[in-house]
Amino acid sequence: MKYVGIHTQQASNNMKSMFLLIMFPVILLGMVYAFIAIMMKMGTDPYYFDWRDVTGNFLAVLPFVLGAVAIWFMIAYWGNTSMIRKATGARTLERRENPRVYNIVENLTMACGMDMPKINVIDTPELNAFASGIDKDSYTVTVTTGICNRLTDDELAGVIGHELTHIRNRDTRLLIVSIIFVGIMSTLSSLAIRLVWNTFVYGGSSSRRSNSNDKGGGVSILIAMAIAALLATVGYVFTLLTRFAISRKREYMADAGGAELCGQPLALASALRKISADPALADVERQDVAQLFIIHPQKLTSSVTGFMNNLFSTHPSTASRIAYLEQF
Repeated sequence: MKYVGIHTQQASNNMKSMFLLIMFPVILLGMVYAFIAIMMKMGTDPYYFDWRDVTGNFLAVLPFVLGAVAIWFMIAYWGNTSMIRKATGARTLERRENPRVYNIVENLTMACGMDMPKINVIDTPELNAFASGIDKDSYTVTVTTGICNRLTDDELAGVIGHELTHIRNRDTRLLIVSIIFVGIMSTLSSLAIRLVWNTFVYGGSSSRRSNSNDKGGGVSILIAMAIAALLATVGYVFTLLTRFAISRKREYMADAGGAELCGQPLALASALRKISADPALADVERQDVAQLFIIHPQKLTSSVTGFMNNLFSTHPSTASRIAYLEQF
């Protein structure tokens, strides 16, 4: 892989963050505009349609849409630390509880000239770790008790170096933004689909008892809700694909940075082998949070699931990452 400097990677991630910040409202507003247009087309003479009316209605609802999304985003953005801790069951790791981990983190941060992040721990025998945070006040490295107990010092230094590189490259901030956007789209898609289902289940029986005009109205409502679900799902897929597109390369970059920091590429490769044998964390159920871990913490249940996970994975395969490290 071509070498990319730390400042180049930071600049790239900053640009991607801005791209996401711009693209998300564009997709969302595009869906709103399309939904208004379709609804107006269904409610007017099929031979008459004026885009100026659509634009007028769109501009009327625009402030409410932007305001609601902005409030939602800010709450999620500044509350991401507590959200991730709740989703993973992490807690603060005190220095007196594990001075070994603190010494490794301190040595690595001094070596690369970065501020000391917070350190959290997940009480589980499985092996995994991740980095999170949006600024120096919230940057956090989280490890499991299993990874602390079952890795050597060199292996643990490689893993922590990997997570510190995510922070240095500002990967964590980029991922938090993408997690929030995908979460918003996922919620909107779920709400739209639920509206369609409720209309179908609870509206179907009453429409059968109504006259033909009422039947037509019920069908129109069902079609409108189906369109809403379709538009929300399309928007969700676009944001999901964007998140996947920016994710895989960052793992190779973090592996390279971790190997450079600890000075032992083969130690990090050995750590990845051990983690891949036992990474599963039963309490981590959210896919958006699972992507933060050094190796995905959820077990695959079938060959089909395995294929789809590889197709849409936020991480490259562990085998390819180990092969890359062994080339150092």
